[in-house]
Amino acid sequence: MSMIGKINIFKAIQNILNRGQERSIRAKKHIIASFLIKGISILTGFIMVPLTIGYVNKEQYGIWLTLSSVVGWFSFFDIGLGHGLRNKLSVALAKGEMKKAKSYVSSTYAILGIIVTVILVLFFLIQPLLDWQAILNTEAINANELRLVAIATFTFFCINFILKLIYSIFLADQRPANQGFFNLLSNLSALLIIFILTKTTQGSLYYLALTLGLSPMVILVFVSIYMFGGRYKVISPSFNFINKNQFKELWSLGFRFFLIQISSIVIFSTDNMIIAQLLGPAEVPAYAVAYKYFGLITAVFAIVSTPFWSAYTEAYVKKDIGWINSTNQKLIKVWGLLVVVSLAMLAISPYFYRFWVPEIEVPFRLSTMMCVYVNILGWGNIFVVFINGVGKVQLQLVIGIVSTLINIPLSYLFAQTLGFGVTGVIMATIICVAYGPIVAPLQFKKITKGTATGIWNR
Repeated sequence: MSMIGKINIFKAIQNILNRGQERSIRAKKHIIASFLIKGISILTGFIMVPLTIGYVNKEQYGIWLTLSSVVGWFSFFDIGLGHGLRNKLSVALAKGEMKKAKSYVSSTYAILGIIVTVILVLFFLIQPLLDWQAILNTEAINANELRLVAIATFTFFCINFILKLIYSIFLADQRPANQGFFNLLSNLSALLIIFILTKTTQGSLYYLALTLGLSPMVILVFVSIYMFGGRYKVISPSFNFINKNQFKELWSLGFRFFLIQISSIVIFSTDNMIIAQLLGPAEVPAYAVAYKYFGLITAVFAIVSTPFWSAYTEAYVKKDIGWINSTNQKLIKVWGLLVVVSLAMLAISPYFYRFWVPEIEVPFRLSTMMCVYVNILGWGNIFVVFINGVGKVQLQLVIGIVSTLINIPLSYLFAQTLGFGVTGVIMATIICVAYGPIVAPLQFKKITKGTATGIWNR
């Protein structure tokens, strides 16, 4: 191709990117940047799985996956403040209310700092009484080492918990690519350290825990200092801007997101633990491999849809319903394309697994069910991202609580009683995400048409 032809293609791409409203232009640029960043992150993740299994054995890797899932449950202790900050800050930035924005940021850091400190103190008081071998259903690692692994994992989780508030600010500012970039740096640094460990030490779950906790912490400290000293200096956290009156405002919306988070944690993050308890830790890696593989579909759709959460907030504040409907139709088209891609991935999955992780056997029916699951989840997320953006989450909350109560019993029924094994756990999860694909589209129509009343509009 001639140089002139390349220039014309570049100009055509620029014209497409710069076409439309300002929020659409910003979203398109961050989607493209996120794709590039996520592509490298996905490649890093795929390399890390066999590298990690080569460093620790298959069962130890299953233990690590289960432990990290258990620790991840504690993410609900932010009582939804991250999402609450994202929505409130989006509105303040849209209206140019910078002092209020600074107060939201300062107050959120203060509340979350207090919560995390209390949690850490309680954990160190309680953890000597916990039998981690029983919790994780394993004797492959001695009790003392497993305790150190749990302490390191939980401590780094809590520290990073506070530091990750900078990501909520990125999202409120409609800059999701920034979050992806710094996550990529964390993953690359972890990959490098694990590679060095494979060459210099014997397999150690404790070293793995330190690596996967320390890498993001260092990156998050750096990015927080850099961003609050630069672009976000005007809204950087300050003791003088902590406003007790805003605690209730943040809590009101945040608490509803908090309860939804608990529901999501039970539905999405207990699968590893359920599989470990019902079928043994050795069965977790097959689930994790299939989840990671078909998670590509979820990751791609998240890249496309994430910028629109805060964009929807801004558009709804400005009553731009036309833009909201147009964007929703575009997301539906993206989802349809991803369904086709996921079916192609399903067809080649046996060959890909043998190439990627030959030591782990993934049944085809497990891959099939995971493919169904990610597509159903994607359809629901088309509408959930709008509903979250406008903060009308009461109905989602009520259905989420019901789903939380039935998730584990359904998992036991399908996996153990009916004998579907790991596949049964996914079947239970599909049933429990019914709000997104079934109810959320109806709520979206009611809100955009102005006919939503009662719980549909709360």
